[in-house]
Amino acid sequence: MEDAAIVQLFWDRSEEAIEETRNKYGGICRSIAMGVLHSREDAEECVSDALLALWNAIPPQRPRFLGAFLGRIVRNAALDRYDYNTALRRDSGFPALLDELSDCVGGADEEVDLHLLGQAISAYLAARPAIQRQVFLQRYWYCASIQEISDRFHFTPSKVKSMLHRTRLGLRDHLIKEGYDL
Repeated sequence: MEDAAIVQLFWDRSEEAIEETRNKYGGICRSIAMGVLHSREDAEECVSDALLALWNAIPPQRPRFLGAFLGRIVRNAALDRYDYNTALRRDSGFPALLDELSDCVGGADEEVDLHLLGQAISAYLAARPAIQRQVFLQRYWYCASIQEISDRFHFTPSKVKSMLHRTRLGLRDHLIKEGYDL
């Protein structure tokens, strides 16, 4: 079913909207949540929470890209669950990803407009070759491991690591040119 038809089901308050969304985007939602949490139970709960949040968001919102809209909701739910889990001294390895990116954006002033920073990062990634952009997003958006990325793109782990390293260095240079004090 097309996204526009699913969104219309939400507007019509049809419970079929949830099932159609789960059928179309359930796998990617679980993948996003698993990348952050590394727990099947927590990931399933985040997906369910995200579907409820989607039900509550539509209407009044009418997203043009349902998958991206839902992906953001799932990721935020997973990050909230991660915060909850780590507050209880549990760990999923997510800080390692943040450490990798700290050279690029970690030193930015806390008063930075995050929307503008996001636009600057998006502009940099849009200018990269598609494969480099996909590898970067797999690692830092979907929280995929180096091995998972290697398997998906048929690269060696060392190639993935070097691609990510070069992309992070380029991102850092781009953000400095954009006026961010890193």
